[in-house]
Amino acid sequence: MAPVRIAIAGALGRMGRQMADAVQADSRLALTARFHRPGVVGDGLVSRDEALDLADVVVDFTTPAASADLARACAGRRGPAMVIGSTGFDDAELAAIADAAKTVVIVRSGSFSLGLNMLVGLVEQAARALGPADWDAEILEAHHRHKIDAPSGTALMLGQAIADGRGVELNAMARRVRDGVTGARPAGEIGFAMLRGGSIVGEHSVSFCTGGEIVTLSHAAEDRVMFARGAIAAALWVTGRPPGQYGMRDVLGFGAS
Repeated sequence: MAPVRIAIAGALGRMGRQMADAVQADSRLALTARFHRPGVVGDGLVSRDEALDLADVVVDFTTPAASADLARACAGRRGPAMVIGSTGFDDAELAAIADAAKTVVIVRSGSFSLGLNMLVGLVEQAARALGPADWDAEILEAHHRHKIDAPSGTALMLGQAIADGRGVELNAMARRVRDGVTGARPAGEIGFAMLRGGSIVGEHSVSFCTGGEIVTLSHAAEDRVMFARGAIAAALWVTGRPPGQYGMRDVLGFGAS
């Protein structure tokens, strides 16, 4: 079987370089193109259009605006398929990706870690069992100083898992900021706390707190290579799928994400 042809967006970024190394080390894949922002040349880079011509799948860990624009470009050409690991999308960008997924296959996830996606499933089960009348749910996430969005996409995945487990809308129950005299914590609130500093790759924990006890589920990323491995799994899985937007839990056979 011929290797899956991979193009990498944001090729000069941390994840772009990590992805290039991982793809080149995998005999099931062929790194056929790398591109960065318009106007950035050299270092073996090609234009976006040339990269899309050469690829079966484009892997994108860039920015929300760039990912949404790339999704529109792929849809306009009816390919290639996409693996999107960017986070921090607004509603308009998410709508653009959803619209593109009517034409091309897209795997989008706030995290491509196997362990983290297992954590999401466990959090949903715990939220279902530990109801909001007695158990408060709080999410803590920590990342390196260069991360530009907060809460992280992974923290939002965990918040959505809590909301799904409890049958509520995340936006209605989320508390992303606490400052000043906030009053007593409302029942059912889903709290977020963020830490940024140093070179932390990614740490996430969900605590369910009640009178006299706390249940905490957590995950720590030690190396970005785990995200690259997950993105490779997604790139292999997406080939030949019908158009639509999928998540990492679909790739791993855990059900809809």
